[in-house]
Amino acid sequence: MRDTGMKDVWEVWTGAAKERRRARAGARKERGPSGLSLLPWLLMGLGALSHLIGGEAPNPWLGGLGLLAFNSLYIAIVFRAFDRCARESWVTWALLVTLGALTFALAIGYGREWLLLFPLLGLAVGAVVRGKERLRFIVFPLVAAVGVVTFWRDGWDSFGVVYGTFISVMVTAAILALDETVRELRATREELARAAVEKERLRFSRDLHDLLGHTLSVIVVKSEVVRRLAPRDLDAALAQVADIESVGRQALTEIREAVTGYREGSLATELDRARDALSTAGIEPVVRRSGPLLEPATEALLSWVVRESATNAIRHSGAAHCEITLSGTAERVRLTVTDDGRGPAEPGGAGSGLRGLRERLAAAGGTLDSGPAPRGGFRVTAELPVETSVQHQGEPTG
Repeated sequence: MRDTGMKDVWEVWTGAAKERRRARAGARKERGPSGLSLLPWLLMGLGALSHLIGGEAPNPWLGGLGLLAFNSLYIAIVFRAFDRCARESWVTWALLVTLGALTFALAIGYGREWLLLFPLLGLAVGAVVRGKERLRFIVFPLVAAVGVVTFWRDGWDSFGVVYGTFISVMVTAAILALDETVRELRATREELARAAVEKERLRFSRDLHDLLGHTLSVIVVKSEVVRRLAPRDLDAALAQVADIESVGRQALTEIREAVTGYREGSLATELDRARDALSTAGIEPVVRRSGPLLEPATEALLSWVVRESATNAIRHSGAAHCEITLSGTAERVRLTVTDDGRGPAEPGGAGSGLRGLRERLAAAGGTLDSGPAPRGGFRVTAELPVETSVQHQGEPTG
């Protein structure tokens, strides 16, 4: 038992250690290159240092100060190059120009091993100048000037210095520009993922509000009917209980569909449910439907409007009549829900459900208006663009 327990502890500990190592490796990979990655190239200046120490260079103190200044400027530039704001500032460009002038002065004055400072200058230029347009106007004059100095000081044997300077500029600029682009793409992808999550969260909250608001209102109304019927008509009360069970099961199905995002409402079914719910609440429904057949997406949006409007009429209006009218042309369809009650309790006549529906319809190129009806009561009017194929006519039903 003890051995088994120690083994489990060891496996847990080693597993956690592996996870920590992977996390650190991922963090290092995420950070990408920095100024530190360009510092080892300073070893190319060891030739100039050995030239000074060996006593072969004239004015060694001046050369030593120049080499110290070169290293200091190079370090400052490469660290500033990895901060976009610092890289674009005039200070960085001034440092780069100073580094260039110092490099040419040391190469002209000392030659030989000091010519290897030119590839280091190329690294600094490539780290700062990453744009294709600016790089084109800088790299060719720079390489030409390097070629003139190196050929003058060391002849054709220094061709490798010229080529190394050109390669150091181009490769450094290309790699760092590519790294910057990858970082920007990764940031954009993360932002798009966050936006998609927020959009899905908003969709689900709207669906849940509309589904539960309507379903719970129907259950409450039918429960009140059961309470009134139970003492004097048990069979009718049991029928209402069966309706409550059916409404609850249907709500579970719709919530599952809302979670998966595949729910598409049937307008005819929603009109039947609204008629039944209004009748149960003691509100006389009148449904009129005419106009073209609708696309599934249009029916789904109008189904939400019918559901929300009927729910508001049941919960807030105190109405005796509610009229639902659907009409349209080959271009647009209009749904109007009018009751003779007092309207919603919220100021302005628009609760969160109607506000959410207004946003949905606006996204689909439609509109939703709500407010007092001309002859009293409350009216909700929704309009949407529609594509039609067959005309669908219907008679008023009550």
